[in-house]
Amino acid sequence: MFSRRLFLAASGAALWVPKMARAQSGIPHFTLGIASGSPRPDGVILWTRLAPDPLNGGGMPPGKVQVRYRVCTDEAMRKTLQDGVVETSDEMAHAVHVQVKGLQPGREYFYQFYYADEESPVGRTRTTNPEDTEAKIALASCQAYESGHYAAYRDMAAWRPDCVIHTGDYIYEGGIGELGARLRDVGGGERRIFETVRLHNSNEIVTLWDYRNRHALYRTDPHLQAAHAAAPWIVAMDDHEVDNNWASHTPQDPEKQTKLEFQIRKYAAFKAYYEHMPIEKPPILRDMAPAIQLYGQYRFGPAHVHLLDTRQFRSDQPCGDGRKPYCADASDPDRTMLGAEQEAWLAKSLKQSSAPFNVIATQTWFTPYRYTEAPEPAVTNLDSWDGYPVARQRLASMLADGVSNPVFMTGDWHTAMASTLYEKPFDASSRRIGHEIVGSSISSGCPWARDMETVRDANPHVSYLNGKKRGYLRATFSSGDCEAQFRVVEDSGRADSAVTTDLTLRTSDL
Repeated sequence: MFSRRLFLAASGAALWVPKMARAQSGIPHFTLGIASGSPRPDGVILWTRLAPDPLNGGGMPPGKVQVRYRVCTDEAMRKTLQDGVVETSDEMAHAVHVQVKGLQPGREYFYQFYYADEESPVGRTRTTNPEDTEAKIALASCQAYESGHYAAYRDMAAWRPDCVIHTGDYIYEGGIGELGARLRDVGGGERRIFETVRLHNSNEIVTLWDYRNRHALYRTDPHLQAAHAAAPWIVAMDDHEVDNNWASHTPQDPEKQTKLEFQIRKYAAFKAYYEHMPIEKPPILRDMAPAIQLYGQYRFGPAHVHLLDTRQFRSDQPCGDGRKPYCADASDPDRTMLGAEQEAWLAKSLKQSSAPFNVIATQTWFTPYRYTEAPEPAVTNLDSWDGYPVARQRLASMLADGVSNPVFMTGDWHTAMASTLYEKPFDASSRRIGHEIVGSSISSGCPWARDMETVRDANPHVSYLNGKKRGYLRATFSSGDCEAQFRVVEDSGRADSAVTTDLTLRTSDL
């Protein structure tokens, strides 16, 4: 490996060692790994965080420090393309965000950070290119730390995709569980095993200190670090990065949190999320409410990715949330999943797209799924797009109007799934508008898997369903097809578990 001292000598900066760095020499600082993200044709965001005591606020003394970085064209880090120094401080948890520009489209690059005599691991990243003939995209979501190890990420890193899309539940906000396996009644007289294999580091998180330490706990996992180092990521949060099933300004339990308390909590969660993600912009306060820019578009050869944010702008879930029949509130035409601004952005982005495939990365299922047999009233999950039928119909009608090959890539429900989408939910005689492919959760369990299995016949538009296994999704896009590989973990309680392909399908065959 190209050593730190050789790099300093070669750059004429041999005397550049900050006082604070000298004082902490010998203590590892890159304990949370490295990452890249928000890839563009000419650049990416590079990320790391100095954290010698990661689970105790990071462990860095107050004040500003400088971190060096290099971008090379080779994995051995011998051919330097760019290098520089970036400043960070305790105000940003000593996180580092470097916006690298001037790169070539569709190229691999390698990067590394340096602090004093310490070198970070080497990371691989890749710029986007609309002219690429193929795109390899991995989809991940729902990685509850307590529920399982991250063998799925070990497998994902080995695949070296062009990009990883993470659609949310990167951390979980809950408190400390109890180690061990237990049988759980899942209905119909059947019990299934659920396991807690490792523990969270605090009670339910609500402060900036809490959120930083929880992100750091998840980031200490070596397989998660490997997946970040293997490819650039694009990310958007779902609910557990803040509070279960939160919606815009409404928490899960408004009777326990005032509006102001939740706004403060949400800003803390947004800030910690930014401090641990390779994204472009930090959160802001807009009209005294926190906001963070997450939705956006990315072009990977034949796949035009439209990354959505379905938490910040949605109306509160109707009918008291949960799985239940519709109430009158669900059909209110003013109810929204995306908010007016994001919905207009998506319509414009889809209309202008010339890509063979339009990938819509969303946090919750777009596919309708009923938990009762007809002719009983449909019981659906009101936290998903099922709870926003008017908003879903607007998007469905938009997709039916000449959008090229829409493919939703989705997480949230801890269940791998493939479906055919129709303009009218549950009506296969209406126009077919596209497909949805869903990866299973990285580690989060699925107590409702049996509920879904028992009503498969009531959902004939769903061609594949697996809620028993944890895993992720590999999608390979070419000009004429999308091939999906549903990767499953044999035993999520083992970090060294085997990972195999449960099913390979092509959207052209659905």
